[in-house]
Amino acid sequence: MEHKGKLELTWVGKYDDKVIEPRILMEDREKSYGDPQSENMLIHGDNLVALQALQQDFVGRIKCIYIDPPYNTGSAFEHYDDNLEHSIWLSLMRQRLILLRELMSDDGFLCCQIDDSESHYIKVLLDEIFGRNNYLTTLYIRVRYPDKTLKSDMDFHKEIEQILVYRKCYGAVPNFDYDEVGFEKFIYEIKETGKGHEEVIGGKKAIVFNSDEYKIVKKAVGDEYGLKEIWATGTILDGNSSGRFFRDYLTGRYNTDGYGVMYKIYGIGDDRYDYRYFTGPKRAGATKGKYYQGVPIEKLESEEVKRKKPINGFFDMAGNFGNCRHEGGVEFRSGKKPEALIEMIIRYFSNEGDWILDSFLGSGSTIATAHKMSRKWIGVELGDHAYTLCKTRIDNVINGDKTGISKNVNWQGGGGYHFYELAPSLLVKSQRLPIYQINPEYTFEMLCEAICKIEGFKYKPDGVYHGYSSEKRFIHITKEYVNGEYIRSVATTLGENQSLLIYGTKVQSELRLPDNIEVKRIPKDLLDKCTFENEVR
Repeated sequence: MEHKGKLELTWVGKYDDKVIEPRILMEDREKSYGDPQSENMLIHGDNLVALQALQQDFVGRIKCIYIDPPYNTGSAFEHYDDNLEHSIWLSLMRQRLILLRELMSDDGFLCCQIDDSESHYIKVLLDEIFGRNNYLTTLYIRVRYPDKTLKSDMDFHKEIEQILVYRKCYGAVPNFDYDEVGFEKFIYEIKETGKGHEEVIGGKKAIVFNSDEYKIVKKAVGDEYGLKEIWATGTILDGNSSGRFFRDYLTGRYNTDGYGVMYKIYGIGDDRYDYRYFTGPKRAGATKGKYYQGVPIEKLESEEVKRKKPINGFFDMAGNFGNCRHEGGVEFRSGKKPEALIEMIIRYFSNEGDWILDSFLGSGSTIATAHKMSRKWIGVELGDHAYTLCKTRIDNVINGDKTGISKNVNWQGGGGYHFYELAPSLLVKSQRLPIYQINPEYTFEMLCEAICKIEGFKYKPDGVYHGYSSEKRFIHITKEYVNGEYIRSVATTLGENQSLLIYGTKVQSELRLPDNIEVKRIPKDLLDKCTFENEVR
């Protein structure tokens, strides 16, 4: 049989990816706000370029990613075009999802909100990138009521959107809600009114009581001494020792013992009693029986016992969507998400102090909610509304915003963030010659940081070195003329088994280099690393 390979979504241009230049982030200190010690980041710029810029410092660190990408419905909204050709939309999403997965921690989650215009396609794409075994669920969100029309000329009214939930690795577990389990089901008491007669059943001591030799009393309130009534049927017969005992030794005994008999079997169970009561069918034609279990010892010895509640698959938030217009002091037509929705996502898939990322920030609901919930956050948005909406909103939050979830979490204000712009491309084409040159907007410090990022070094100037990739490999960048003498002067501080990468704008040809030193030229040796002057919109 021919091997078909993995199931995947294909389209023209799927693998035509270009290596995007990992731009440096430039803080605009005038736009940064609040506590300067904060690690939170608001980034203005193309999210593909921004995600590439974040790779070096944030790979494996983001606990929860929530994205609300353009749904590609064919509409034109105030802040963005939602009418891309299908294959282009898929390519743009694929590139970004690959980078997002790299940023996630091993126990992290991605939540992608979408509607049915592209939901089936992005589901297959997410399966391919994350693995089908890492798909957890689809949450269905009611976003509007049936009697609310989006457009009067629509033939079909969309009420429901979906949130596709993926984990990065097997073993990542959401934060479940729990019910405290009390004694409310332990409401039965069995009174032995006769002596019965002793037998051995299934190798265990048994007392057999006729129907007039016992009484089952149902109490108004359960307690730690009570019994719980359980039908001995279905999966119970295979699922525990009491069920199996009934299946193997008590099934059909009414043919010899009669109906309504009770069995007191010793040496079975995990409760405070050293016996367990079983009853057979009460009347002719009946076949099912019951057993009565005391409170498990584990529960008696525990200060509290909790039962996990599964996460719901449907959330009616139409009211929240209808009332979120003024949340955060900003308006965002056709796309604003209520803080209550984001609060639910963040609560299930992160903890206080974790990193939250939204690379399709929109009106800023994600970072506003994450901030109020004591999470660290990164938000990325392209266009002027990064200033007019996102910045305005998070500034309002820091100043004590009272809308959204503020009352529920007792938000009083505080915190801060750093505002970043993406630097322009490091290399630009000369206006006079068909060559690339260093962008004249770059300072020497920017040049060093950019080259470190492109080569995968951590930028940290220290003496003659500008960064490191490990304890044994360093990088030096210079605009001086690089010859043998210059190399020897730079390399004097290298220790045993350490190596050095030198980048220079002017380099002597035919250099004889030791094995632990490599020399590259600017811009020649940078051009093979990535695509410069590339903005993906």
